[in-house]
Amino acid sequence: MAGSRIAFLVALAAVLLLLVSGPGTRLGLWEFPTGFLMMRWSVYLGLAALALTVVHMLVPGLRRRGAGWRAGALVLGLAAVYIPWQALEKAREVPPIHDITTDTQNPPAFVAILPRRADAPNPATYPGEDVARQQREAYPDIRSLQLELPPERAFAVALDTAGSMRWEIVAADPAEGLIEAVATTFWYGFRDDVVVRIRPDELGSRVDVRSASRVGRSDAGTNARRIRSFLERLQQAVE
Repeated sequence: MAGSRIAFLVALAAVLLLLVSGPGTRLGLWEFPTGFLMMRWSVYLGLAALALTVVHMLVPGLRRRGAGWRAGALVLGLAAVYIPWQALEKAREVPPIHDITTDTQNPPAFVAILPRRADAPNPATYPGEDVARQQREAYPDIRSLQLELPPERAFAVALDTAGSMRWEIVAADPAEGLIEAVATTFWYGFRDDVVVRIRPDELGSRVDVRSASRVGRSDAGTNARRIRSFLERLQQAVE
């Protein structure tokens, strides 16, 4: 039974490590590389717990002992391995880019947000055609939204929509048609920057959005999902 208990405790430690890796980063208790390292170690411990459980099940005379501990170790160990693996698989499905925009030829530029990105590893300038090409291949649906509204009205609705997404509004300039905001991710608390641009066009208004991560080479699709969600909400708000 001791072996089953050890496996359970190892699996429990793996899950606890996984559970605190993100919130601890969000609260500023450690930097995100440490959070990622904790998640990696949760996988190692989960695999160790699974291995211990299997070995214990194969040892003659121990199969009937500690069945509850083994079951707990299997469930927790699988969770500690599967959750990070699933996140990694999702990240592999998209290109390793972190700056997404509906207008790759003339992307909205950050202005008011620049001081907040002064120490960010990722630059505020748009990366260029190579990233644009990867984006078009991976996210063909990320494109400008045309609204049959005058720019002033489109701006007001866009500002309300940005607020509904719980973004921190940094600047809202109706004259320039620009909204700049900060979006914080749920688990690790990464701060990504968003700029919304509203310009007049033949139908009424054209809305472009850009969302860019401050850190990390790949955003695992987060910025594209954010833009997609914003545009869907905006479209629904004007219908």
